[in-house]
Amino acid sequence: MGAKRGSPADTPPTVEELFDLASCVALVTGAGRGIGAAIARRFGEAGAAVAVHYRSSADGAQALVDGLCRDGGRAVALAAELTDGRQVEHLVAQVVEHLGRLDILINNAGIYPLSLLTEMAETEWDAVIDANLKSVFLATQAAARIMIAQGEGGAIVNVASVEGLSPAPAHSHYTSAKAGVLMHTRSAALELGSENIRVNAVSPGLIWRQGLEEEWPEGVQRWRDTAPLGRLGRPEEVADACLFLASPAARWITGTTLLVDGGVLARPVF
Repeated sequence: MGAKRGSPADTPPTVEELFDLASCVALVTGAGRGIGAAIARRFGEAGAAVAVHYRSSADGAQALVDGLCRDGGRAVALAAELTDGRQVEHLVAQVVEHLGRLDILINNAGIYPLSLLTEMAETEWDAVIDANLKSVFLATQAAARIMIAQGEGGAIVNVASVEGLSPAPAHSHYTSAKAGVLMHTRSAALELGSENIRVNAVSPGLIWRQGLEEEWPEGVQRWRDTAPLGRLGRPEEVADACLFLASPAARWITGTTLLVDGGVLARPVF
């Protein structure tokens, strides 16, 4: 996963080696559909064996695993409730049991409900914080313990959001959780660097999905008008950012956040 701690690599990797993950096992959470599925697919294309985690999207996860295996890869679909520490530990143990080790964790799973601050129930707040922040802590902790025991380092990438840096209406629970993910990323990078485990985050902007333009036409148009690149992102573009941060190409990068937002946060605020 990169040079040993304390010194640069004796021989820099070749361009071909920078994104070759054939010796790696990656766990992608929330990979039964959407961005998570795109991430898992991209890591499979890079040669990694992939553990496809899901909570409710069993059919999507299995279809993705079947496709990866048809293409000559190794993959397994695994279910877990990521807000339950015991289930997370079992999930990580299953990855090692099925695929032999764990080198890369992509914390992608989360939920995205709307609720006004003055109308939000305590249970709604707790559910969003647990699904989007507590899950990252639990998965990072369990994966890091395995990586430390293996003694070869590793890479963790957290999928945060531009809303962790810029708030949105009816999202106080979500923006707070994603801001927490960004600070957790830096804290984990600080503590785990001594074990050659790198921890970074990507913060996507508005990402296309089927039906989004019909469900929220005014929001999509506002985004297009605001983004310097003039369009929504694609799940594959978030996947590419995760692949970069987990690969040897980012071997001296840790504790940072990569914006994948088409330049939206580059716009002036007044």
